[in-house]
This record gives sequence, C-alpha cells and structure tokens, in this order.
Amino acid sequence: MPSGLAPELRRLYLTLREHPSGMREYDLLERLRGAGPLRGLDALEMFRVHFLLFHHLHRLRRELERQRRGSLEIHCLRIRLQPLAGHHPNPDRLPLAPDPVAEYYLDSGHLVTTGREDVQALLRWFWRRYRVHGRREEALAELELGPGATPAEVRRRFRQLARAHHPDRGGNAERFHRLVEAAEVLRLHQNPPPGP
Repeated sequence: MPSGLAPELRRLYLTLREHPSGMREYDLLERLRGAGPLRGLDALEMFRVHFLLFHHLHRLRRELERQRRGSLEIHCLRIRLQPLAGHHPNPDRLPLAPDPVAEYYLDSGHLVTTGREDVQALLRWFWRRYRVHGRREEALAELELGPGATPAEVRRRFRQLARAHHPDRGGNAERFHRLVEAAEVLRLHQNPPPGP
C-alpha cells in the first residue's frame, strides 16, 4: 500500500484493491456509504456526493502516480487501480499537459460554488448529449463527411448543403430538415458542458 495516505484515500484504495476488475461509481458509493441511501438525494445533493468521490479519486490517482505505485482509471462506469504505465510523468521528463477533468475535480471550490441552477444546466446538457450519443456517424454521413471531419468542415459543408436543399430555393424540405438535425447532433458532440 502507498505510504502516508490520508484516511479517506486509504479507504478508497483498500476498497478498490478488493475489486481488481473495477467498480461502477454507484457501487463504490454504496460500498463507502454503507446504509446511507442515495435514492433520496436531490440533484444538488447527488452532485455533491459525486464531486466529493471524484475529488478523492483524483487525489488518490495523483498520490499513486507521485509515489510511482500505480494509477487509477476514473470513469463513472469503471473505477479501478492500474499499474503505472510508461507515459506517466517522472522527475526526468517535462510534465504532461494539464488534464482539465482532473483540474476541475481537484479544485474543491467547485463543491461550494456550484448551485442548483448550475446542476440543472449540467443535467440538461447531459441529457441532450445522451439523446444524440451514437448518432455522430449517421450525422456525418448525412452531411457527406468522413469520421475525421473538423468542426470548421462540418459548418462549411452544412452551409453548402443547406443552400442546395433549402425549401425556399426549391430544395427538398425533408432533406433540409435532416441536414439541420445532423448539424445539431455534431454541434452537441463537440461542445463542452456549461461551466458552473
């Protein structure tokens, strides 16, 4: 076990070590909370529970990597201990580029500055993204683009096809509607969530 871990990080480490194939966020929370119910929490309370868990997970990953004792895969569907891969920083190399997700969760100020309206905006963004998940390839095909298309290429191609198929210019209204929908799917895929 890594040395000098804070009690909350030690508990996380020991729990994850018991599950080498990893755990879902919900299962890990249930395990850590014991009898504490998660179902009765409102959106803001659930965000705070999630944030605290991910704050500690990112702290644990940073500490494991600092001690060169391993790393941590952190995703809501799988959280697991990992061996330290060769790409992690060491004292003889330049630091890696900042990880914006880790930076977010390591800043505990987000816990107190994020309010109900912010959580509702994040949830709306999530559900909009969820509805279009898996439709990117279909949207690219509708715009006659390949998988590597950049946002600028998407915008340019949408404008070209929209002009050609606009109903006011004698185009097909159904095709125009599909083009607008495809552009929206791709826009949602590329835009980050609203900041709290």
